[in-house]
Amino acid sequence: MELTVGELAKRSGLTVRTLHHYDAIGLLVPSLRSAAGYRLYDRANIERLHRIQALRQLGLSLADIGTALSGPQAPLAEVIDRQIAQLDHEIANASRLRSQLGRLRAQLDTGQAPDLADWLETLETMSLYEKYFSPEELKALPLHTDPDVLPQWSALVTAVQSAMDRGAAVDDADVHLLALNWMAMLERGTGNNPAFLLRLHAINEQEPQMRELSGISRELERFVEQAVISARLAIFARYLDEHEMQRVRANYGHEMYNWPALIVELRKAMADQRPPDDLHVQALAQRWMTLFRSYAGDDPSTHERIREAYAKEPDLRRGSAVDEALMGYLRKAWAHPPQP
Repeated sequence: MELTVGELAKRSGLTVRTLHHYDAIGLLVPSLRSAAGYRLYDRANIERLHRIQALRQLGLSLADIGTALSGPQAPLAEVIDRQIAQLDHEIANASRLRSQLGRLRAQLDTGQAPDLADWLETLETMSLYEKYFSPEELKALPLHTDPDVLPQWSALVTAVQSAMDRGAAVDDADVHLLALNWMAMLERGTGNNPAFLLRLHAINEQEPQMRELSGISRELERFVEQAVISARLAIFARYLDEHEMQRVRANYGHEMYNWPALIVELRKAMADQRPPDDLHVQALAQRWMTLFRSYAGDDPSTHERIREAYAKEPDLRRGSAVDEALMGYLRKAWAHPPQP
């Protein structure tokens, strides 16, 4: 069967303009031409169009789709299987939403008056999470599964915003308590999983409606970051002299968002049972020391006092996913470099 551009547009639900655009950029070029010079699409074109639309549903740009289709292709059956799996996932989500709305309706039928706004906000938040977490990951994300976490987060955000509104400084003692509580809530909400922490940060950066739902504006986020740094510096001051603190104050926090990605890689290496003298692990261990020295300097005695602080002060580690198992793994990497 050969179809003209108009016929293919009608049968596929696309516009003629879209098909012309695909042709112009070389994404879907008609294979045949009629005796009158009309462009004709054959079965191979239709299969390629199916692949294009399947990749578009996964969120790929046309440029990325062109790159993906320029190499070896998976069998069409596999493409269709992935689409079926995606639809099954969407059907399951729709079914869960229907059940939730059914329970809401039942409450209304009995005269109860649940807070509809809160309910709908929770549903919207869940749908945002599903763009960034797999179903299996969501089951392990307390922020998604624990009904107590979201209300406690909301109360903490409100408390921080109130502190900002009254002109509190990040160095204030009560703000320090809020900041350390924030890190404890991060630990609880993510299950102390640094990969989840990075994903949640990405949601806030890429989904404006999440900031509206959570109340975590960029200004509030920055206030908390500075308050966490200030609170931890106050802890370090119990262990370091003023000369050491001058360097730490000037540099601590500059690499804040580089630590979680490194910890994710180290934990993956541990899970994969890579030996400490593995070249990849060695590179990660070196990155760790580079980040550490960026604020601690090169004096071994200062390093020892900072390590003592970390060992004795849980608030310095809260929310970081750095535990004794990880530190033991790093110590082995530092002690046993790879053999030449």
